[in-house]
Amino acid sequence: MLYHRFFSESLLYLHRNPWVYDDWYGVVIFPSRSLEPQKTNLHRSLINSSQVRRIYLDELGNPEEQPVAISLLQLTIASEAQMVAQAKQLIERVKAEETSPLPKDDIIDVITTIAVYKFINLSRVEVEAMLGIDLEQTRVYQEAKEEGRQEGRLEGRQEGRQEGRQEGRQEGREALQLELVLRMSQRGMTQQEIAELLGLTLEQVRQIARTQA
Repeated sequence: MLYHRFFSESLLYLHRNPWVYDDWYGVVIFPSRSLEPQKTNLHRSLINSSQVRRIYLDELGNPEEQPVAISLLQLTIASEAQMVAQAKQLIERVKAEETSPLPKDDIIDVITTIAVYKFINLSRVEVEAMLGIDLEQTRVYQEAKEEGRQEGRLEGRQEGRQEGRQEGRQEGREALQLELVLRMSQRGMTQQEIAELLGLTLEQVRQIARTQA
């Protein structure tokens, strides 16, 4: 039903927005040609028109010779044996090249997420270690750390006294810990892994997690 849904929903959308578009072009991406629906008679005029392009990821050639965006798509079909080397090579490319308007950290996060789904028996921390990614250098860690610092500075300025500054710093530390635990939990890390990375006890992590329950 892929083509039936693709064309019916696309044309229905155009029907409902007649003043927005005066043309359209569709791209259908398959991991391999063998996964393409065989029954195409109903939509053959559209499928074979100049307005539709079908792409088969396993026929695009060497991922190292493709644009980064295409290499990301090809990473989704890499075998476990190919995944680590291919992902590491892509991470190095992203770091070295001016890739796109999308921040490099966002692209690396996508690469890591693809690998996490590929290696379902491994935690995100284990996958990042396997890919050679330093958790403390990732965007999610840095953002949470900066948010905690900002909250601490703000609290300290408002109090204006030593007691206020101390309370502000403590608030900042607590805010940072809370944000880090929350974000790391959302990324699939276990409480034990979070405790080890942040230098907290397991009970401290559990207590922080309970405040968000």
